[in-house]
Amino acid sequence: MEDVDANQKRLWGSCLFVTATDMDAACFTLTEVLKAVNINVKQFVGLVRKLDVNLDTISTKVNSALMRVEKKYDVMLALYQRFEKTCKKIFASTPDKKERATMRTCWTMFLLAKGRALQMEDDLVISFQLLLCTLELFIKRSSPELLLPLYKSVVSKAQSPLTRTSRRNQSKAKSRVVESEVNVELLETLCKDNECNAEEVKNVYQTSFSAFLDLMDLSRFPDFPLVTDVSEQYQEHYLKSGDIDGRLFFDGDETVLAPKVDISQVERTPKKTSPDDDGPLIPPQTPIRAAMNSIKMLRGDLPSSGDQPSSNLAIYFKNCTVDPTQGIQKRLEMLGQVFSQKFGEAVGPHCIVYGRERFTLGVRLYYKVMEAMLESEEKRLSVQNFSKLLNDSTFHMSLLACALEVVMATYEESSFKNRGCSHGEGDQAVRDLCFPWILDVFDLSAFDFYKVIESFIKAEPTLSKDIIKHLETCENLIMEKIAWRTGSPLFELLKRENEAGATEQAEPPASFSLPLQHNHTAADLYLSPIRPGLRVLPPESPATPSSQASSQPTPQAAGQAPRQPKSNSLSLFYKKLYRLAYTRLKTLCSCLLSNHPDLEHVIWTLFQHTLQYEYDLMRDRHLDQLMMSAMYAICKVKSVDLRFKLIVSAYKNMPNTSQETFKHVLITEGQYDSIIVFYNQVFMQKLKTNILQYASTRPPTLSPIPQIPCSPYKFPNSPLRVPGSNNVYISPLKNSRLSPGMMTPRSRMLVSIGESFGFANRFQKINQMVNSGDRAHKRTLDGGSALKPLKRLRFDVDGQDEADGSKSGGESALIQKLAEMSSTRSRMQEQKMKEDAESRKKTT
Repeated sequence: MEDVDANQKRLWGSCLFVTATDMDAACFTLTEVLKAVNINVKQFVGLVRKLDVNLDTISTKVNSALMRVEKKYDVMLALYQRFEKTCKKIFASTPDKKERATMRTCWTMFLLAKGRALQMEDDLVISFQLLLCTLELFIKRSSPELLLPLYKSVVSKAQSPLTRTSRRNQSKAKSRVVESEVNVELLETLCKDNECNAEEVKNVYQTSFSAFLDLMDLSRFPDFPLVTDVSEQYQEHYLKSGDIDGRLFFDGDETVLAPKVDISQVERTPKKTSPDDDGPLIPPQTPIRAAMNSIKMLRGDLPSSGDQPSSNLAIYFKNCTVDPTQGIQKRLEMLGQVFSQKFGEAVGPHCIVYGRERFTLGVRLYYKVMEAMLESEEKRLSVQNFSKLLNDSTFHMSLLACALEVVMATYEESSFKNRGCSHGEGDQAVRDLCFPWILDVFDLSAFDFYKVIESFIKAEPTLSKDIIKHLETCENLIMEKIAWRTGSPLFELLKRENEAGATEQAEPPASFSLPLQHNHTAADLYLSPIRPGLRVLPPESPATPSSQASSQPTPQAAGQAPRQPKSNSLSLFYKKLYRLAYTRLKTLCSCLLSNHPDLEHVIWTLFQHTLQYEYDLMRDRHLDQLMMSAMYAICKVKSVDLRFKLIVSAYKNMPNTSQETFKHVLITEGQYDSIIVFYNQVFMQKLKTNILQYASTRPPTLSPIPQIPCSPYKFPNSPLRVPGSNNVYISPLKNSRLSPGMMTPRSRMLVSIGESFGFANRFQKINQMVNSGDRAHKRTLDGGSALKPLKRLRFDVDGQDEADGSKSGGESALIQKLAEMSSTRSRMQEQKMKEDAESRKKTT
């Protein structure tokens, strides 16, 4: 291994990590890999992802593991930076560097406490609160000469009665030493110095940290600090977790330092922009400071009435025909228990109390926003009786869910940073609080939740820019995918529209060119008011909405059967859907079809037709899957040479996209395959007749282009990535009815032939990268110039990219090793399947 070039060693390490993760057979930690190949965490993550760009080798399982590593590393780095800064205010320098030994043990004990107390070790806020608890323990047990004056004076008052942190019987309390008690003044001093809510930190001390200390049983160790024992226990935890050794942050090890970043400069003392600037100092927004400020702002903006409705809101309740007060209270009690329990299961043992804290904040925000909504409705409608809305259970659940989503996003427990929302399986999916976790907890449909988002933002003007963007991202995720899951009420609404008549549409194309109006309210959407002026017109009549038409029905045409009123919620959903869909299509077309600008309009027409008339193709699928298929179909029928591999290459370069969108597409129930198989077996088969019309001399009329307005929330619309954790298994095209010999010439021209996602030549490709002297490959490993995805993606059935003229090299040691690992994985999978089958036979 010593003779191998550094870049080759790093690539070998990346391949080892990828294969071992796929096989669930890692017998090493990530830190061991980083040290073996001399690379830091950020460089390693980047290298593995570039390996995916080159070879399409990264499964969803590996991608999820990478995101978890990156998120955990970012949180740990932020915590260590704050730890170093805080310790400089606590500990005095001594000639024998005794304070460094104390700090080392303190940091190691914190890592151990975090690992044992939290299942979600990337929870920044609770982890930071645990860090303050650990510092409190070490400060009060340190000798006075190690402490600076502020903390020395606080500790000197320790003779005053101490507050018990938990209810223990008196006999047990007498045998307990000082570490099970919290010095309230000391903890409050730490919280004040770090802009952290003291009550929340006390709760963390009383629950998670006290439970950790009970397990540690520090009474066995009269000498402090406990260097050996704590380090040994953390070593055991680190080896079991298999990821990053957090102790290396204290050592300044290169494997955990971001490249070319000086830690001391990240959390620096704020400086004025110029010597003459007498304005207030603005501290740099480090992750912890930003989180603490957001929490402080959220708490400060909530009403002082606590978790009860204000007197004004209570009047609205009493004015209702049916008083909703009792129903609201029972609902909150039930949902509070469910939320706290699920939160505790996700975050870690003894964390149910944190769920109750989050729920209490959510209830206060829920009442505040509800009152603002009702005041706005009263001004708009000049009525005070909102009995129907306030007795609507779905409205209340959606409003509460939105309030809780804001709270969790503020605490960074529901965040799209690094990881995005999880659609995975198993324990990791359960431990991910990212949206749409709250919908699953409340058993609330995404379509119902979407109705409240815009009104919520309008009713709460104190929401920060980041929170507004977060909610907008939730809305985009709902339109792209989540609202189209099986069982969604969206399909029932669309079915009613379809049964009302073939000419009826969720949203008529004539309205595309009109600006998107944002004058609807939550009451409009939840009570499903009608737009009879649009729905009762005869099919041949123009649909031109007006304020009068929207309030008074047009007389029914003679002999025409009465039609169902049109739902405003569905109409608004489709308006926003069309604008989102066209925005994404326009971005992709600008990358791929700049030489064919006329095709964008044609592709949009097919795309819009699919969403309007063949909406069932969206069931359990993603909006972008239909977009890419529509682009490929039109280019095929228009004889424009655009291969799926190039479409996918450009798509991957778009912001916030996920590889599983094109690797893991529903084909039939329970069967998933690549976007190409979906196009050939599903999309093209369903729309073949319509697609071929675009090749005729009388093509279909083009759909109007939707106006692309600015975000209604005053911020740019930037949908983020939607990662998942299902492993992706790729299979060749097997459907015999798509054999070229069994299709008509016109049908055959639509099919994607000779392209696939395959791994037949995977190891040969890796070997070429390892042994190639091509400077482009070396630039890739060094983070140099961007790759040309066209020459790196592999889609052909035989595994050979027609745009990649490289030839496979001979077998190497690396090839053999990776091939052995792949063979072992296959045998393990086959053996597991046999064992599962035998187990099922025995149980039956």
